Amino acid sequence: MLAQAFRALHVPSNPIVLTNIYEAVTARAIVGLPCMKALATASYAVAAAAGVADDDMTLETNLAAPLSVDWQDGYGNRLEKGITEIINLGVVGINLEDSENERKEMFPLDAAVDRIKRVLAIARAKGVPDFTIDARTDALLHGLPLSEAIDQGKVYLEAGATTVFGEVIELTRAFQGRLNVSMALAGGYLTIKDLRSIGVARISIGPALQFKAMEAFALEAKKLLGN
Repeated sequence: MLAQAFRALHVPSNPIVLTNIYEAVTARAIVGLPCMKALATASYAVAAAAGVADDDMTLETNLAAPLSVDWQDGYGNRLEKGITEIINLGVVGINLEDSENERKEMFPLDAAVDRIKRVLAIARAKGVPDFTIDARTDALLHGLPLSEAIDQGKVYLEAGATTVFGEVIELTRAFQGRLNVSMALAGGYLTIKDLRSIGVARISIGPALQFKAMEAFALEAKKLLGN
């Protein structure tokens, strides 16, 4: 089963690397690579390709995504509807944030935990008991101390999340490697080799490949236009 296979790829010190896609063309490009193990979307890149802002991405726009989907804040009271629909499409994992896009505030901890449990309950009912949740904690983005981010992440893991999305070294130790890290492609940042040695279980590239593609597109267009 795809869900079980995807979940099994989350191994501390041998992380799954997700080169996030954002539409059918990039999906085909990645699927053709022999080293490709899984597909995932980046909501920012999907939104940009659709011509909307990340926070304005609608539930309907995000449905045509393979395998693991960046599900942002869960789309409010449409969480059950959305999860049911993407599972019906074959999706076996999501990223789920603990802050609400519209209000720019974090969910209360009990509400964030409840959302994780609700997603997993739906997945089990749909016959996908190995559904993967990458629970993103925005504690540090909201000015909370690292210790609070660690406490929240541990609660999310206890609630059934597979990994937590956050900062690196201390969180890797605190979560026993069950960490997802967003990796920058620019020089001077941690590499895949670095993150593997630190012990993370998952690495996401996010919209970075889209940025690279747009830079190359603009450069070639500039050459053609002779300017």
